[in-house]
Amino acid sequence: MGRTRKAYAPEFRRRMVELVRAGRSPESLAKEFEPSANAIRIWAQQADRDEGRRSDGLTTPEREELRRLRRELRQVKMEREILAKATAWFARETGSIPSRGSDS
Repeated sequence: MGRTRKAYAPEFRRRMVELVRAGRSPESLAKEFEPSANAIRIWAQQADRDEGRRSDGLTTPEREELRRLRRELRQVKMEREILAKATAWFARETGSIPSRGSDS
């Protein structure tokens, strides 16, 4: 099970980023508001990536695409496994391939 985190509204996150850019420290914002200083720092870094100010990671759209592709890959692998099992079962049932462990 993954950890559950409180989801903050995008506007709230944007405001925190604006305050950091205006010179407020993430630590002072964390004392005044609920998110941790680290969360605020991460939001500011991600906003910088999304706006092209940083190039040391994935932008939000790239992260979303990666998440979608990983989910799709899991689905395809599961479908492939099901098809492989079904193919083996049908081959045994129709006698196309002798079943393992049988001498006939």
